[in-house]
Amino acid sequence: MESMGSLRRSHHCNILNQSNIGEEVTLMGWVLRRRDHGGVIFIDLRDRRGITQVVFNPEINPEVHAKAHGLRSEWVLAVRGRVQARPEGMANPKLATGAIEIMVGELRILNQSQTPPFPLDEDLEVSDSLRLKYRYLDLRRPAMAHNLILRHTACQAIRSYLNGEDFLEIETPVLTRSTPEGARDYLVPSRVNPGRFFALPQSPQLFKQLLMVAGMDRYYQIVRCFRDEDLRADRQPEFTQVDLELSFVGEEEVMGVAEGMMKALFQATLGLELAPPFPRMTYAEALQRYGTDRPDTRFGLELVDLTETVRHCGLKVFREVVEKGGMIKSINARGCADFSRKDLDDLTAYVGQFGAKGLAWVKIKPDGDWQSPIAKFFTEEEKQAMVAALKAESGDLLFFVADQPAIVHGALAELRLELARRLGLTARDHFSFVWVTDFPLLEYDQEAKRHVAVHHPFTAPHEDDLALLASEPGKVRSRAYDLVLNGTEIGGGSIRIHRKDLQERVFAALGITPEEVSDKFDFLVRALELGAPPHGGLAFGLDRLMMIIAGRDTIRDVIAFPKTQKATCPLTEAPAPVARRQLTELYLRPDWQDAKQKKE
Repeated sequence: MESMGSLRRSHHCNILNQSNIGEEVTLMGWVLRRRDHGGVIFIDLRDRRGITQVVFNPEINPEVHAKAHGLRSEWVLAVRGRVQARPEGMANPKLATGAIEIMVGELRILNQSQTPPFPLDEDLEVSDSLRLKYRYLDLRRPAMAHNLILRHTACQAIRSYLNGEDFLEIETPVLTRSTPEGARDYLVPSRVNPGRFFALPQSPQLFKQLLMVAGMDRYYQIVRCFRDEDLRADRQPEFTQVDLELSFVGEEEVMGVAEGMMKALFQATLGLELAPPFPRMTYAEALQRYGTDRPDTRFGLELVDLTETVRHCGLKVFREVVEKGGMIKSINARGCADFSRKDLDDLTAYVGQFGAKGLAWVKIKPDGDWQSPIAKFFTEEEKQAMVAALKAESGDLLFFVADQPAIVHGALAELRLELARRLGLTARDHFSFVWVTDFPLLEYDQEAKRHVAVHHPFTAPHEDDLALLASEPGKVRSRAYDLVLNGTEIGGGSIRIHRKDLQERVFAALGITPEEVSDKFDFLVRALELGAPPHGGLAFGLDRLMMIIAGRDTIRDVIAFPKTQKATCPLTEAPAPVARRQLTELYLRPDWQDAKQKKE
């Protein structure tokens, strides 16, 4: 191996073009591919910005050409040479540098590489465990490097927009105290305060509210957050939020700032011109039409309530569901009457995963007649009413689920997404935003036997529903709002409670005792007594947002060093055991008392 010596990189590997022909340049990077064409050796030299073809010709420098015979994949090189146009017919329009090549006169091998555990020059399927174990190699692949560059561009656009809107970027503590009403905390033992623990923040919620009390009135932060929860494709134990809080605002002002940020972000990353304001619907409307509070509005396939239409029909299963307070809803899969019996059986099994006990179906034949095992149980009037409600036509396929509302909505929401995937209705380059508003403030937890906050306990109730807090807390609407993109919640927030008396009423509705309030939230309650202004905000999940912008299926592909679904890091093998001495110092072992006595 050799040193760089006096050589210094003059250009990156994606920047040279025909305007540079004749210049002497120095490039540095990794060997992506090597090709030997009858004595002339071609190397595709790669850095994070792109690729340049470099040429080793024995007529230019026989000694350098001989050295190039030994070059292998992922060796690290420095080359100096002259830019020339590629021979006629040999240009590569797919590359930014495809019109030129470098005739190398000097070569230095800065480092060699063993054979990589997986190819880096092809978009091959590689196991996640292998990719994460050698993440530094995975990130050399152009697609993965592109994701991190895109993320950088996004963060710069967000900061630029918010700075221009008079926000202050302020950091909040990473070591804080554990508070209830959320996911499980990651705990950090305190060595200097034996038996006490810090918690890593699930969000900066309380601190950003305190910043509003402090008069900072427009705060933001791109911040790391932590939750000890079960993982899936769009969850990680540590994740990144774009966190905003504003004083003296209502919902409209907060949503307007968020829409402006989305417009700036999509322009910077994808060159797309969004057109706010985004559509809005209430939580109740979202459930009614889509079965979920995260509706994918890129396509139709909306749910239609047929409960009253079939209340007295001849199908016993439907009648009994209605009598028990359930509902019957349907989806019209337009033009899908050619689905096979296997398709229908597969879809029935699919909705069964979400609690549905069955999936009834009807095919509308060309003559308008019904083809279905349940067709005989309906009168002509009932059929016509259902056809009208579903706007069904010849060739359509109608699906029905009958059960309690939660199961009907859950099953049909998932069926709707599965149908969209099969029908190709979920194009990655189509971005459909929608605000969902007026969420319930509280929901009843059957296991805990009490009400819990749908968002968090600091969300302001709808002013028209305050009288219901004590008597019917489940009917109280909140001043919360979520921004949904292509069926994924990318951000959520609310107008906060800024008065002590109202905060205490919400704590009471949640079953949080005055003693618990004093123990867990005394600092917040005190702040609300000392001139807290009206305020509100929201937080965006940066990882989820980047996953959608980059067109990926998992947030792991837009995070530099993510964890697995078991919350482990194959690269560093974390979490890992620690030395007994460390545990003793943290008073986490039975022998800590002995250690303390010996020290004394």
